[in-house]
Amino acid sequence: MSGDVRVVGVGMVPFAKPGKSESYDAMASTALRAALSDAGVPWSAVGQVYAGYVYGDSTSGQRPVYEVGLSGIPIVNVNNNCATGSSALWLARQAVESGVVECAVALGFEQMVPGALASVWGDRPDPLGRFLAVVDDVMGPSDAPMAARLFGGAGQTYVDRYGVDPSIFAKVSVKARQHAANNPFAVFRDAVTEQRVLESPAIFGPLTRLQCCPPTCGAAAAVVCTAEFAQRHGLDGRVRIAGQSLVTDTPATFESGDLMRVVGYDMTVEAIRQVQEQSGIRADEVSVVELHDCFTTNEVLTYEALGLTPEGTAEKFILAGDNTYGGRVVTNPSGGLLSKGHPLGATGLAQCAELVWQLRGQAGPRQVEGARVALQHNLGLGGACVVTAYEAVDR
Repeated sequence: MSGDVRVVGVGMVPFAKPGKSESYDAMASTALRAALSDAGVPWSAVGQVYAGYVYGDSTSGQRPVYEVGLSGIPIVNVNNNCATGSSALWLARQAVESGVVECAVALGFEQMVPGALASVWGDRPDPLGRFLAVVDDVMGPSDAPMAARLFGGAGQTYVDRYGVDPSIFAKVSVKARQHAANNPFAVFRDAVTEQRVLESPAIFGPLTRLQCCPPTCGAAAAVVCTAEFAQRHGLDGRVRIAGQSLVTDTPATFESGDLMRVVGYDMTVEAIRQVQEQSGIRADEVSVVELHDCFTTNEVLTYEALGLTPEGTAEKFILAGDNTYGGRVVTNPSGGLLSKGHPLGATGLAQCAELVWQLRGQAGPRQVEGARVALQHNLGLGGACVVTAYEAVDR
């Protein structure tokens, strides 16, 4: 990357079950104030805001921002499905890197309702229609929730292709709860056993209920700026965005009949390729990762798509404990979407917050020892995949 963009402030609110949170504007304004306070940046210094959410009226982004300040600056509302938060960060980073502004904010929030994700529109084409047609062709029609059909089908494809024991997916849920136990922002912090995960109600393919992330309400934000701005204002500019890529689908998504590709495997492979080219960072240099574990199956696929372990070796990677503390790379120290929760617009920025805390050494009992390079993966069907590499640098 040609610019030098630093993340100087992050903030978020504890995630909550639908009906148990404040309204979206209250959550988002709290997260925004927390990020500004963490950065030590006055509202008057912010040049642009990118506000991300999926379920909300047009210009919902203005509502919480106006509670913090009415400065007349551009506010852009962003919706890229589950990759919305990271898409907002991608836009904020571009604005700073290009020199349009010195300091920008990415804000993400979601006020969700109980139950599985579904379209709120019944009078127009479904943007996921082509994706669902492929899963129906491969797996047959089903009344299972839409996202579970896609990611459960992808998990079944992985099992069939590599001959692994489906219980490896349940081990991901167990690990997620173990990590979330140390995260006060997470919804589910109680331990679960592998047996309990496997015996929870079957959903689709190898997925059971405790292998699916819950609908959640929450908000998170990040302040990004140039290295010069950080230095001039005495800000903590230790965390640098070393590389970032946003990738969408190619014809292979729909033409291959491969459900792993349908849920974004190829997008992830291409995004990490671009990030590594930009940053020069190798997979073996990464010590902590926040990746998009909307379902256990997707975490397993993503290990390989990001190059954390070679294709077909995720079972060995998991059984060796290489995905947790004491292993090669700690994945989702926050507890991930499975345990922290998944408020769609906020997820990518909550991942950013966790990794910034890790690289600053501020993650408390979740701290990954010696973390210097971190990787973030945020996926939205429809589709979009954002991968971001962060590194700790001298100020």
